[in-house]
Amino acid sequence: MSEQPLAGKVALVAGATRGAGRQIAVQLGAAGATVYATGRSTREQRSEMDRAETIEETAELVTAAGGVGVAVAVDHLVPAQVEELVRRVDREQGRLDVLVNDVWGGDPLTTWHKPVWEQPLERGLRLLRLAVDTHIITSHYALPLLIRSPGGLVVEMGDGTTAYNSTNYRLSVFYDQAKWSVNRLAFAWSKEVAEHGATAVALTPGWLRSEMMLEHFGVTEENWRDATAKEPHFAISESPAYVGRAVAALAADPERARWNGRSVSSGELAQVYGFTDLDGSQPDAWRYLVEVQDPGEVADVTGYR
Repeated sequence: MSEQPLAGKVALVAGATRGAGRQIAVQLGAAGATVYATGRSTREQRSEMDRAETIEETAELVTAAGGVGVAVAVDHLVPAQVEELVRRVDREQGRLDVLVNDVWGGDPLTTWHKPVWEQPLERGLRLLRLAVDTHIITSHYALPLLIRSPGGLVVEMGDGTTAYNSTNYRLSVFYDQAKWSVNRLAFAWSKEVAEHGATAVALTPGWLRSEMMLEHFGVTEENWRDATAKEPHFAISESPAYVGRAVAALAADPERARWNGRSVSSGELAQVYGFTDLDGSQPDAWRYLVEVQDPGEVADVTGYR
């Protein structure tokens, strides 16, 4: 296979400022794609999350990886901004091959574990708007461009496979609804785009070593294993590059239609496509979660990464 199997392809990663979205954009770039990286955090204006990462940095990382990174400031809750974004992609590229809906923005909600009557209602409803409405708005405008020619890929990024989310309550009503809904959106898109030769997939990383997670444990990507002294199960965690490589592998697969409507994890796809995390391992976090962590077994990643 070519070292850049996505050369000439165009991707839109909605929500590419940090975490999984940033590395999805970077890994698509490493595979040769032109990537439009969108979000609300720019060097001129931070989003409500008030973090240092910006979409300009993401675009620069995409270009450094071997692709073409294009940063576009977009609030995906504002239809007019999304519509103009897609018009720009059409004007400049005339095509869209990969759409990744990764907008989330719910992390400041610190009452995830509380019942609904103890939740701040406005913040909870905004979480749903950020996590679900943004994906629908973006798909409404972007899918017509993606299906203009056959072979397109739509990836809905979530947390947990459909199988896991359907049998486990995810922290609180707002978080649970957000994560279940994203999986269901991928299933819906699969029904709507298949006749146009496109593929829709729900994809989840495992325990993601995002910037915020690393800060939570007081570690960096270089010494992340130190966090296992506080949380032994963190040994199964994975870098954002791992799920980024999963998206790139899907996008480069000429037989990607076999995944249409499926809910998969980065660990599951690694076993099929052979990619690894940055350290050369292949963590299978969701199998580990079900077989080791949830049953209360002693942390041991032997056979899981």
